[in-house]
Amino acid sequence: MLKVISASPEETEALGKRIASVLKGREMIALFGDLGAGKTAFTRGLCAGVGVSDGVSSPTFAIVNAYRGKFPVYHFDMYRITDTDDLFATGFYDYLGTGVIVIEWSENIESELEPDCIRIRIKKSDAENERIFEIEGLDADADVIC
Repeated sequence: MLKVISASPEETEALGKRIASVLKGREMIALFGDLGAGKTAFTRGLCAGVGVSDGVSSPTFAIVNAYRGKFPVYHFDMYRITDTDDLFATGFYDYLGTGVIVIEWSENIESELEPDCIRIRIKKSDAENERIFEIEGLDADADVIC
């Protein structure tokens, strides 16, 4: 597991860009963290890293936002998903294997995550804008990410 500390939203976006640089285009990235932890800021950086020029925002009400860059990025918000019927209704399963899947509130669908997905836990620290990222599934790329 990798551990990265971000001191600002800009550093969180920069981390997203670094992770984007090692992606191949079919990964699932499961984000875990409380409200305001930085999940959307991280995703904004990741999208910028693959050349997405559109505004990246949380898909809270849309459930999924699709972005086009070097490869497709599908940004899901699972906050309101409570069971597999809800998940099925989002079309989630249709997106698998078609691009990078980024999932906010992954804890709500943990049983449906791919076994080899990249798991990123984001924790707030005592410092106002500091975040602690615990990253599983990218150990081989530590020299680029850290």
